[in-house]
Formats: sequence, C-alpha cells, structure tokens
Amino acid sequence: MLFRCHLKRALPQKVSCKFCAVMGKLQSKLKYSTYKYRPDGFRDERIQTKAFQEYSPAHVDTVSVVAALNSDLCVSGGKDKTVVTYNWRTGNVVKRLKGHEREITKIACIHKSGQFFSASRDKMVMMWDLQGSSQPRQQFSGHSMVVTGLAVSPDTSQLCTGSRDNTLLLWDVGTGQCAERASVSRNLVTHLCWVPREPYILQTSEDKTIRLWDSRGLQVAHVFPAKQHIQTYCDVSEDGHKCISCSSGFGGEGCEATLWDLRQTRNRICEYKGHFQTVASCVFLPRALALMPVIATSSHDCKVKIWNQDSGACLFTLSLDGSGPLTSLAVADTVSLLCASFSRGIRLLRVDHSRGLELQEVAGF
Repeated sequence: MLFRCHLKRALPQKVSCKFCAVMGKLQSKLKYSTYKYRPDGFRDERIQTKAFQEYSPAHVDTVSVVAALNSDLCVSGGKDKTVVTYNWRTGNVVKRLKGHEREITKIACIHKSGQFFSASRDKMVMMWDLQGSSQPRQQFSGHSMVVTGLAVSPDTSQLCTGSRDNTLLLWDVGTGQCAERASVSRNLVTHLCWVPREPYILQTSEDKTIRLWDSRGLQVAHVFPAKQHIQTYCDVSEDGHKCISCSSGFGGEGCEATLWDLRQTRNRICEYKGHFQTVASCVFLPRALALMPVIATSSHDCKVKIWNQDSGACLFTLSLDGSGPLTSLAVADTVSLLCASFSRGIRLLRVDHSRGLELQEVAGF
C-alpha cells in the first residue's frame, strides 16, 4: 500500500486570547497584536489592543457624531434620535436627552461648560444645558432641510447653522433670534467650523469647495480652489493659521485630506492620501501629543490614520475591523480620541509612545 502524507504549511494567523469577565457594565478583553509589513520593513498597518474595556452602548443604533464637552465628558447623537452625554473615563451615561424627531447629524459644544447644541434631520437645532432640565434650553428653527453644520462663536454669543437648503443662518444664542441669513446656489453645507479668535467661519460643501465666511454681515470672504470630490468636513488649527478639509471618494480616488493656509496666501499646503473610501472626519491633534505637528483622519474604510502635518507622511494606521464606516472623530484630551462608527458605537483610542507613535483601541461604548 502506498501511503501519502500531505503536509500543509501553517499560515500566519491572528492570535487572539480573550478573557471576558462581566462586572456591572464592563467586559475586559485581552488581545495580541497583528502586523502588516511593507517590503521596506516599515509596519504600515497595525491592529492591537492591550486591556480593552467594553461598556454598555451609549446608543442602540448608528452613531452619527461625537464631540468632546470637556476632559471627561463627550456628547453624541445618531439614528436613535437621542443626544447622550457620556463619561468616557468611567463608562457611565450622564444624561440621555430626547427632543429631536429624526437622526442627530451634528453636535457643537461650548467647551469647559455644560452647554452644547444638536442638529437633526428634523431641520431643528436645540441648545442643551447639562446642569439644567432634560428639556432644550433654546430651539432654533429656520432651515427648510436637514441641518448639516453647527459652529459656535469664540465668545459663545453667536451660533452659525448650515443646511442642505444652501443656506447659512447666524443666530443670537441668548434670544434664539436669527440675525443674518445668506444663501449660495448649490452650496449644500456639509460642515462648519469657527476660526478661533476671529470673526470667520469655515464651511465645506457638496459643491466641492471650501468657503470662508465673515460673520460680520455673513458674507463670503474667500473661496478656496475647488477640489475633485465632495468636501465632507473641516477643522481649524488652534492658532487659527491653518485649516484642513477632507474628501469623499472610493477605491482610493479622492479619499484625501488637504491642508490649507488661512492667512495671507490661503494656498493649499499639503495633501494626505492613503484611505480607500470617503474620509468622513479630520482633526488637528494637540501639539503635546507628538514631537511634530500631526493630524488624524477617519474614513468609511474602517481606518483611523495619523499623519505628519508638514510632510504628509502617514505615521500610523489603526483598523477598527467590524465597525463599518467611521462617521466622526473628536479629540478627547491630549492623548485620547473618540471615534464614532456605523456598527460598533463609539471607540476610545489612545496614543501610545512606548514603541513610537502608535494608536490603540482601549474602550468601546
């Protein structure tokens, strides 16, 4: 008889050791790392967590947006039509607020206070006070379509809102009255951001442009060169000298973030390419986080990337597998990020310097 022995070469596999101990709301999981190497030896993509903490979910459906209220609390909203304030350090819900009739689209916080604003597909904007009742402190009604942009002035006296109705509205926060209205044809607003210490408001649009508005009369002060794809989000550096926008796209076409000069030249400075689907969010990271200026992006490709702001080099990529499209990104503190997702709620990410600049998923809720 002829015996044949078939030997199969063992393929590298992701090794995972999980320990789940239910203690109230908390589950801990211990995972090992997996790496993907480039031919030059650089670790291009790394997926790792140490002690991962899974808390009770803040929402029962897709989370559309998350924002940091202070160094302990975040505010989020999504398809469950609920605004949730959450202590991301302890994993506890502080307050659930109901008032909107449809999905929450945007959140804007008055930092170092308990006040914040929420916008919704119900065309309404509501102002909330964490120290007050569970009813909105103020309501702002003036748009004819979904509200897709919120920005609070540096002195917190004014609120700018934008919508798919091509309109920007400027509100008096104290009275709830609309002070200014401006409309530009085909200007379907995707995001608004107020420039620190300035009367200017940055706005991205589905018409592929980025506009700079002067709040004194609500006039367009500058239009940046049009991009090839829809501009989905924008952020302004803390010093107000630079801004960043990001693009829709698919298969690597588009899918980039762009750094712009907000001062005299207002030119494009750098582009950050490496995502393969729409980049939904982009943020400047605190200078204390790294020795160099860095930015972060999150994308529908389930990845969060950290970039060297000056060179455009990708410093680290974290894959949040199973999360679905990543919808929102916010800076929580000097070493932590909050990332909202389509399928897995909000993920708490932390920068680790023990082996260079790395990003780890440390908790979920």
